[in-house]
Amino acid sequence: MKVVIVGGVAGGASAAARLRRLDEKADIVIIERTGYISYANCGLPYYVGGVITDKEDLTVQTPEGFRSRFNVDVRVRQEVVSADTDAKKVRVVRLEDGSEYDEPYDRLILSPGAKAIRPDLSGVDSHRIFTVRTVEDVLEIGNAINDLSPKTAVVAGGGFIGLETAENLVERGIKVTIVQRPDQILATLDRDMACTLHSLFRKKGVTLELKASVTGFTTDSNIKTHLKDGRTLESDMVILAIGITPDTGFLKGSGIELGMKDSIVVNSHMETSVPGVYAVGDAVTVRNYVTGEDALIALAGPANKQGRIAADNICGIKSTSKGSQGTSVIKLFDMTAASTGINERSAQRLGIPYGKVYTYSASHATYYPGSRNMSVKVLYDPETGRILGAQIVGREGVDKRIDVIAAAIHAEMTASDLSELDLAYAPPYSSAKDPVNMAGYVIENVRSGLLEQYYWNDVDSLPRDGSVTLIDVRDPDEYAEGHICGFVNIPLDDIRGRLSEIPADRPAFLCCHSGLRSYIACRILMQNGIKCKNLAGGYRFYRTVVDDAPDDQSCLPCGKKK
Repeated sequence: MKVVIVGGVAGGASAAARLRRLDEKADIVIIERTGYISYANCGLPYYVGGVITDKEDLTVQTPEGFRSRFNVDVRVRQEVVSADTDAKKVRVVRLEDGSEYDEPYDRLILSPGAKAIRPDLSGVDSHRIFTVRTVEDVLEIGNAINDLSPKTAVVAGGGFIGLETAENLVERGIKVTIVQRPDQILATLDRDMACTLHSLFRKKGVTLELKASVTGFTTDSNIKTHLKDGRTLESDMVILAIGITPDTGFLKGSGIELGMKDSIVVNSHMETSVPGVYAVGDAVTVRNYVTGEDALIALAGPANKQGRIAADNICGIKSTSKGSQGTSVIKLFDMTAASTGINERSAQRLGIPYGKVYTYSASHATYYPGSRNMSVKVLYDPETGRILGAQIVGREGVDKRIDVIAAAIHAEMTASDLSELDLAYAPPYSSAKDPVNMAGYVIENVRSGLLEQYYWNDVDSLPRDGSVTLIDVRDPDEYAEGHICGFVNIPLDDIRGRLSEIPADRPAFLCCHSGLRSYIACRILMQNGIKCKNLAGGYRFYRTVVDDAPDDQSCLPCGKKK
């Protein structure tokens, strides 16, 4: 059996290695357009920043090493330009000399990946404009930094690659401006969770041009980025990171069905519409595990799993893919942002009923030195309590918690299950009530009626005419440092003795630093016949979203000073 694999990196290389482990006699050929068969795509921005100094460290496996270990015919700097699925052959161009040949196959695995979007804008072909997609791309950027000694850069795009590249340029001493069409960076998060990152980047000296669109470029002594509103940004270099698109142009006319954005349509066995032809990685349409809808999820984890599944099926093992939930994590300066499942924006777009809670927890026991706070947002099905998605922004321990919730989503767990998870605890690592448990507790309180919530975007519309009671239960010194207009200060520890000041014939809206003390106050008032609601996420989250307040790690999660 001869298997030809178009493209290496994550999906293709994983498929080849699995094929060899299952079939020592198979004839396996990988055809890769770049000079690198398997490289650390996610590590490319860190080469730009000098965190990774040796380009060889970006290479997971060399062509020679792959040939030696797996007995695979690896052909780099060769590009498949068409596929004839009737004749079972692909047309290949040797990029070094332009010569062409046909390569026959018994089974075909397509792993062409995706290419960086380079929009059709004036001046986009300037030698000062770069993309970050391949090893060759970052080597070019590295050379440009060494040659030009840039002082300023514009990064067009605020997704994973754009933000990581911006961070690494800042670490090189370059002043960065990020231009982003939406009103937030990092679209895997909802805007309210991204606001902490906005404050972080501004604190690091990065200018954020949100709700701004690039219309073209002009190059002379430097490069000018022209914006839709008529302004011009001058810089020494530009990084294009506005997204990627499946690299499937060579499949037109092949008979292989293409779907959204010309991605390759596959079934649960990773097989295309043509029997014997499989596809994996960034170029394929996947099933969103939570919603069941078609999706494009360009992540290394799913690509590796898909490569294994394709190889299994070629070798007679009926492995299946259940889809992807898009679990991701990103380091941004000294913070970490992570998400899994669907966010609120996706739920609204798809008409999926959901509830949401915000919690603010410490990474480990607060009495053990070095704990850091994290913001957690969890979406759930209000009827069943099933967890639909989560987002976490913080520092230490974010990755651990998002992985637990990702596993919970895959297992279709509910909020009750989260609260009951038996998670590892020792003071340096967690708390007896882990942040994951805490999210489950809050959801269960809401679903059982022990707690009613209102949100940051409800605050400004609350009446200030006395028809409702607005109470801030923080301590007087906290209140004096800043509070929401119209909220009176009744500290939590005084509230039982001041019940007579709180009218029982009208609802009360309570807030505190993070929502913890005001929850306790709500329970006191509700059991005294006063209907009340708690500000989800608390005053500190409201200030983060509304006032662009920075993340404050000087307090315990409840708001008390450490």
